[in-house]
Amino acid sequence: QLQLVESGGKLVQAGESLRLSCAAAGFTSDVYAIAWFRQAPGKKREGVSCISTKRGNTDYADSVKGRFTVSRDNAKNTTYLDMKDLKPEDTAVYYCAAQIFFRGYTCTILTYEYDDWGQGTQVTVSS
Repeated sequence: QLQLVESGGKLVQAGESLRLSCAAAGFTSDVYAIAWFRQAPGKKREGVSCISTKRGNTDYADSVKGRFTVSRDNAKNTTYLDMKDLKPEDTAVYYCAAQIFFRGYTCTILTYEYDDWGQGTQVTVSS
């Protein structure tokens, strides 16, 4: 079984930067991709970014392209989401999720393609 723990969320001002971390423990060798999702109050969970663990392919939602960067340290089994120029509309609970069943060498930010989920970390951006 895989456990995912997110950290790094906090209250920041608009325009500031923040790094989120997703640490994985357990059967980490079976992970094919890690993705970040977010859910704001009253809204559906949406995909933010993903990275494939085998080839390093990445993908981003249009709303975060150019501002967010996903990266991974395989030695530490940790995935990062570097967020810059944060906006109030980025306020949400951010979740990381792992794909443990092979679905291809590229990743997607579709919720139904991910199998294990973390508990989330709150990011609040004030204007």
